[in-house]
Amino acid sequence: MNQMKTVKPNNGIEMPMLGFGTYQITPNTTLLNVAKALRLGYHLIDTAQYYGNEEGVGEAIKESGLDR
Repeated sequence: MNQMKTVKPNNGIEMPMLGFGTYQITPNTTLLNVAKALRLGYHLIDTAQYYGNEEGVGEAIKESGLDR
């Protein structure tokens, strides 16, 4: 698998250049979709309370074993 390209903003913390958006992913499919994105190498996950799927995002990250 290819490594995601990163960028280092002014705060000096390296972050991925490409993220996975969760807007309009239904709550009942969020866990599956985010888990798949994490396995594919996405480590920048866009979520917001407004999307209504934060629980699935959190569970996918927890199950992945990756650091937050």
